[in-house]
Amino acid sequence: MLTAQDRAIVKSTVPLLESGGEALMTHFYQMMLTEYPQVRPLFNQANQASGAQPRALANGVLMYARHIDQLDQLGDLVARIINKHVALQILPEHYPIVGSCLLRAIEEVLGSDIATPQVLAAWGAAYNQLADILIGAEAAIYDEKAAAPGGWRGARAFKLAAKIEESAEITSFYFRPVDQQPILEFEPGQYIGLKLNIDGEEVRRNYSLSALAQVGRYRISVKREAGGVVSNFLHDRLQVGDIVDLFPPAGEFTLTPSDKPLVLISGGVGITPTLSMLEAALATQRPIRFIHCARNARAHAFRGWIEELAAQHPQLQRFYCYEEADPLADHVGLLTEEVLGGWLGQERDVDAYFLGPIGFMGAVKRQLKALGVPEQQSRYEFFGPAAALE
Repeated sequence: MLTAQDRAIVKSTVPLLESGGEALMTHFYQMMLTEYPQVRPLFNQANQASGAQPRALANGVLMYARHIDQLDQLGDLVARIINKHVALQILPEHYPIVGSCLLRAIEEVLGSDIATPQVLAAWGAAYNQLADILIGAEAAIYDEKAAAPGGWRGARAFKLAAKIEESAEITSFYFRPVDQQPILEFEPGQYIGLKLNIDGEEVRRNYSLSALAQVGRYRISVKREAGGVVSNFLHDRLQVGDIVDLFPPAGEFTLTPSDKPLVLISGGVGITPTLSMLEAALATQRPIRFIHCARNARAHAFRGWIEELAAQHPQLQRFYCYEEADPLADHVGLLTEEVLGGWLGQERDVDAYFLGPIGFMGAVKRQLKALGVPEQQSRYEFFGPAAALE
């Protein structure tokens, strides 16, 4: 039970988290992943090496401490965490491991003068409160997905049915269930979890579903990343007929039903979740502006498909921005506020969804705000750990 005194103690540690939260979480991850190898598959080691995961957790813990009295102020943070956990199949037995390592990290990094028994007890109670919230919400989602038509719980075996190159960097992978039973429908914009065994080591990753679930198959489209363990495995070693385990679709970044004009803005492989959103939106009469930024035409995936859709659906306008000079580009260089404003036309009461590299998303967020698009109608998703866009 989290008492008023516990809340006051947790809030008193906010300045320490502001100044030293990333160092604390780096120590936490090093300790946990060393001492509890069973949880290593749940974490992308590239994000550990870059520091992105410790920064994201430090920010999440800081937000929780700041709003310990008003958890509703956390906004979409809790929903984002829950959906990431569901896609990776985080289970109740994982939480005690995280909790014990977190308290040890607080004690070892802050020292006994600051991390007193009272502080550790307060943070223990705070963690248990958060764990109970997450476990309960995740259990409800697991139950819902298992009970839904075509749904399942945990891992389900799927066979790679097709593997298609979409650009010089992106390849699509089509999966069908080995049991040949129906599969779960999903919301446009959601992702799916993969469980793979690479050279004897289990790894798990989330990938956006890049097409609506049709004729019993799921599609993901993956960019080859330099040094990427999983992306290179998928590109080079996974072959048609191979079996992989998939977890049910999840994700809170979904297309909201609306009559407002829809604007989909993507950079690079950020195009993938916008494709299922586009498919779903074309079944309505709402105007759509599809804006994609790429390095060049060779790196631009799905251009031919988008062109076909634009020819068939007058409601769809598409614009392409390439960094490198190319006659196929509508604009050469980085996407600017002026260019984006021209492509939006006079309409500003739109629903905008954007994805891509962090720097790209930060720029688009600022540009949409400056152009007068309501902030609550400007939505985005992170492929990896959440980061600040300001």
